[in-house]
Amino acid sequence: MKIVGLSILVFACVVLAGCSPSASSIQAQKAFKMPDKVEVTSENYLIRPPDEILLNIPTIAEINLQQQRVRPDGRISFTNLGEFDIAGKTPQQAADMIRERASKLYTMAGDHPLDMRISVFGSAVYYVLGEVQRPGPKPYTGRDMALKAVSDAYPTVMAWKSRIRVVRPSADPAKKPQIFEIQWGKMVSYGNTEKNVLLQEGDIIYAPPTILASIGMKLEEFIRPVGRALFAVSATD
Repeated sequence: MKIVGLSILVFACVVLAGCSPSASSIQAQKAFKMPDKVEVTSENYLIRPPDEILLNIPTIAEINLQQQRVRPDGRISFTNLGEFDIAGKTPQQAADMIRERASKLYTMAGDHPLDMRISVFGSAVYYVLGEVQRPGPKPYTGRDMALKAVSDAYPTVMAWKSRIRVVRPSADPAKKPQIFEIQWGKMVSYGNTEKNVLLQEGDIIYAPPTILASIGMKLEEFIRPVGRALFAVSATD
């Protein structure tokens, strides 16, 4: 019992020491866009797998309404038009490529004879992780707010709701990720939405476990193999 009690104390100290980020890692709110300041959080959408592309050319029946998913190699192919390498290009750039080749094969009348659109946005996501009922990647729309993202994911009773935060990874290895606590309790209890930031592609919303939940999970990790060992020993007696 003394060993178990000491183990609980050690686990509690470890968990308490690592439950929240350091004060220096909490970035200023100005790094995160607010819904009343901007309409979208991405200036250009870049096509990537597994987005799906739809051609709309009513005057050319054989290629009208063809739809293709961008393959893992970043290419798409249309009947009579061939292959196009469009990964990393904007919809406008991809449409220009297709229009240029189609104009060499068909007579294309009008100012906008070809319309290429993204029918399925599948490559851009943000993530909701931690103590939520619906974790995982979520489709990024350019207008995703923290309040809706957390609400849709349903935090569990084990979630430390006052410490739910948005983590924005940095593409520059020399720069640290930006971390911003959204103060979920104030948001839902008092309607204080000053921390209801707009999400960017690749953002991670993390709902950490409460202190007691963390201790419980750590103890379970410790006790379960011990219990199995004791059960195995008793079974052989």
